[in-house]
Amino acid sequence: MTQKNKSWLFYVIMLVVFILSAYLLIKSGDRFHPKGANTLSDTAILNDNLSNASDWKLFVQSIIHNIGEPFAVLLMQIIAILFVARIFGFLFIKIGQPTVIGEILAGIVLGPSLLGYFYPDIFEFLFPEKSMGNLSLLSQIGLILFMFVIGMELELEELKKRLNETFVISHASIIVPFFLGMVLSYFVYENYAIGNTSFLSFSLFIGISMSITAFPVLARIVQEKNLTKTHLGILSIASAANNDATAWCLLAVIIALAKTGTAISALYTIGFSIGYVLFMFGVVKPFLTKVGNAYQNKEVINKGIVAFIFLILILSSFTTQMIGIHALFGAFLAGVIMPANLNFRKIMTEKIEDISLVMLLPLFFVFTGLRTNVGLLNSVELWELCGLFIAVAIIGKFFGSAVPAKIIGESWRDSLSLGALMNARGLMELIVLNIGYEMKILPPTLFAILVLMALVTTFMTTPTISLINLLFPEKVESDEFYRDMRKKFNILLSFGRLESGRKLLDVAKAVFGNNEEETSITALHLTVGTDMNPILVEKYIEEGFKPILHEAERLKMNIKTRYGVTDDVGREIVNMVNDEKYDFLLVGAGISIFQKSLFKENPVSGKFGWLNTMLNKLNRQRLIFYPGELLKDKTKYFIEQTGVPVGVFVDRDFAGITSLMVLLYHPVDIHLLEYADSILNNNPAATVTISDANGLITSSPLVRQHIRSFSDKFEKRTTLLHKKRITAELLSKQNFMLVDYESWNIISGIYGDALQKIPSTLIISKTK
Repeated sequence: MTQKNKSWLFYVIMLVVFILSAYLLIKSGDRFHPKGANTLSDTAILNDNLSNASDWKLFVQSIIHNIGEPFAVLLMQIIAILFVARIFGFLFIKIGQPTVIGEILAGIVLGPSLLGYFYPDIFEFLFPEKSMGNLSLLSQIGLILFMFVIGMELELEELKKRLNETFVISHASIIVPFFLGMVLSYFVYENYAIGNTSFLSFSLFIGISMSITAFPVLARIVQEKNLTKTHLGILSIASAANNDATAWCLLAVIIALAKTGTAISALYTIGFSIGYVLFMFGVVKPFLTKVGNAYQNKEVINKGIVAFIFLILILSSFTTQMIGIHALFGAFLAGVIMPANLNFRKIMTEKIEDISLVMLLPLFFVFTGLRTNVGLLNSVELWELCGLFIAVAIIGKFFGSAVPAKIIGESWRDSLSLGALMNARGLMELIVLNIGYEMKILPPTLFAILVLMALVTTFMTTPTISLINLLFPEKVESDEFYRDMRKKFNILLSFGRLESGRKLLDVAKAVFGNNEEETSITALHLTVGTDMNPILVEKYIEEGFKPILHEAERLKMNIKTRYGVTDDVGREIVNMVNDEKYDFLLVGAGISIFQKSLFKENPVSGKFGWLNTMLNKLNRQRLIFYPGELLKDKTKYFIEQTGVPVGVFVDRDFAGITSLMVLLYHPVDIHLLEYADSILNNNPAATVTISDANGLITSSPLVRQHIRSFSDKFEKRTTLLHKKRITAELLSKQNFMLVDYESWNIISGIYGDALQKIPSTLIISKTK
C-alpha cells in the first residue's frame, strides 16, 4: 500500500470513529433536561411546538431572525452602501468629475430624499432608526483614519516655503466668504436657527461652512488636469493647504465657543488645545522623526510599529475629543507630526488609505445622505434660500480667491482658475456640516441646503476650469518654433513597469538611432488612479524614471520625461499622441502576445475539435494583447485611435540586435523594410533574414522590387527565405523580429506552435 493510500485510509477510519462516538455521546446525553425547563411537561411542550412547524418554516424564521440582528443589519448596510457608492463614483469619473461627488450623491439616493420617499418600507428595512448609531460610529472611525492621511499629506515645510505667495490668497479666501456667510446668517437666524442656539455659534458655523476648501478634491483635480508641476498647480495646492490649516484652527475655536457658550469658558479649551499642539510638536514629533529614520522600508516596518502609530493616532483623537474640539482634530494633528520621511509616510499611507477610502469613507457619505432630506425643501421660498446660499458661497470663495491672486500679480487665467479650484468644497465641507448638525447648531433644513451647496460648488469646479481654459487659451508657440520641432522625428515611449522603460529605450536606440538633431524621445510614465496622495507624486516620479534615466545616461541619450496620474491610461496616451503630434508611439506588450491552444494539452477537450477551434478563434480575436485587462485590447485601441505608427515591443530578454528577422506576409508589409534599413544602419554588426513565407516575391512585383533594392543595399548582411515555413528552429536563431500588426493577427493563428520560440519582437502598425 502506498503512503498516499495509507493517509486516506487513516482519514476515513478517524472520521467514522468520530461520528460513531459523537452519536453515542449525544444519545447518552438525552437524559439531561434543560435548566430552563423545570418539569418534563415543559420540555414536552417545547418539543411539541417545534414539531408543529414545518422544517422549511423554521428555516425561514431563522433566516429572518438572523437578518434582523444588529451585526447582520450593519453588514447589509455596508454591502448596499459600497455597491451604490462604487456605481455612482464610476459614473462621475466617466463624466470627468471627482469620485467624491458620486459617493455623496449615492448617500442622498439611499437616504430619505429618494429611497425613503419612494420606497419607505425598503428604506426602513435597510436603515432602521435603531441601527443608525452603529453606522455613525463606524463612519466616524473612517473619518479619523482619513483625517490622519490628510494630515500626512500636509507638507509643513512646503507651506513655509510658499507662505509669502499663498498667505494673502488663502486668508482672503477665508475672510471674504466667512464674512458673507455671517451676513447671510444674520437674515436667516430668527427663522431657521434651533431654539437654544446662540447667534454667535450659528453665524460662526455658517461662516466657516462658506470658507472651507476641499484640499483632497482640489489636489485630485490638479492631478487629473496634469497641473501638478505647473505654477497654477503648485500655487493652488499650497493655497488650499494653507486655507485648510487655518480653517481647521478656526473651526476648533468655533467648536470651543459653541460648546462652552462664553468666550471666557472657551479660553480654557483653547488654552489646553494650544498646550496639546505644542506637546505634539515639541515632544512627540522629534521622537517620531527618529522612528521614521529607523523604519524606512516594508522589510523593517513590522506589526509592532504599525500598532504603535495607530496607538498615537487613537490617543491623539481621544485627547482632542476629551478637551472638547472633536476627535478629528487629534487625528489630523497625528498625521501632521508623522515623520517627514517620504518612504515612511508612503508605507503608512498605503496601509491605511485603502480601507479608509474604499470602505469606511463611503459609509460617512451615505450617513450624511441619510441625514440630508431634500424633501424638507418643500416650498419656493426654501429653494430660493438654497439658491441664495449657493450664490453667496460661490461669490465669496471664487472672487475671494481670484481677486487677491490678480492683485498680487497672477494672470487672469491663473487667478480665475485658482478661484474655481478653491471653490471646491467636497468632503471637508461635509465634515464641518456634520459637526454642526451633531452639535444641534444647524437644523435639518439648513443642513440639507448646505449639503446641496457643497455638491454644486464641487461639481462646477471641473467645467469652470474648462471654460476658463477656453476663454483664456494658453499661449501658442510661434510658427518658427513649431516648424523647428517638426524637423525632428518625435517618439513617445510609454511604459508602466519600471524595467520595461529601460528596455523600450534600448529598442528605440536600436531602431531609430541616437541622432538628437533628427530624433526626439519622450518617456511617459502614468500612474493609474487619480485618488493618489499628492505627497506620493514626487516619490513615484523619482522611482518611475530612475531606471530609464540611468539607461539614457549609459547610452549617452538625452530624453524628455512626462508623468501623469489618470484613471484611463489608454485615452491619456492617445490624446497626448494626437494633440502633441508625435510621429511614433512605442509601448510594451502584455505577457501573452502569442496565441496558444486553450485545450490542446487536455485529452478530454481534444475530442471536441469544433469547440477547441471556436474558442481559439475567439482567443485570437480578443486576447492578442493584454488578455483580459480592462476587457479590451489596449494595443488595438492605440492603433485605431492614433494617426501614427504604433510599435508594440515583446521582450524576450532583449540585449541588442545582432540577428534580425523581418516577416513579410502581406504586400503592405514592405513598410517594415524601412525600419530594417534603420536598424542595420544603427547596428553595423547586425544581419537580417527576410522571411517571405506567403510567396510575395512571386505574386507581387512591388514587393519583389523593394526586396531587391534592400538586398542590393545590404547584400552581404541579408538572407532571403522564399516560401519557407516559419518554424521554431528558424525563430530560435534570431534575437529580434519585425512584423506588421495585421499580419501578426494572421500569423499567430497559423504558426502558433512555432511562435512559442518567438524572439524579442517589434510589432508595428502601418499609418492609416
